[in-house]
Amino acid sequence: MKPEPKVGMTVEAKLGTLEWKKAPESHISLRDSSPQAPCVVKCQDKPCVTVCPAKVYEWEAEHKKVVVNYENCIECGACRMLCPYDNIICDWPIGGMGVKYKYG
Repeated sequence: MKPEPKVGMTVEAKLGTLEWKKAPESHISLRDSSPQAPCVVKCQDKPCVTVCPAKVYEWEAEHKKVVVNYENCIECGACRMLCPYDNIICDWPIGGMGVKYKYG
């Protein structure tokens, strides 16, 4: 029997219980990553940064851009639904790549 993950673990600790096969290319991208992108100009709340459970999206205020850390993706699909400007393109990783769950 596998041990249960501990309640109250940090996101980083929970991510540490998973295994990934990193794809050679990102399965996540932004439709527009220019300085005029909706992420920069329109989006005040940045829900991709705050809602993604795996912290795939990171706001770099200094460079005024969203950084996509696709390697952290747990393939939950939240980003497909949360961007108010439909600026996130998220496909599934290519066959055999992506996350491998230990606890179901």
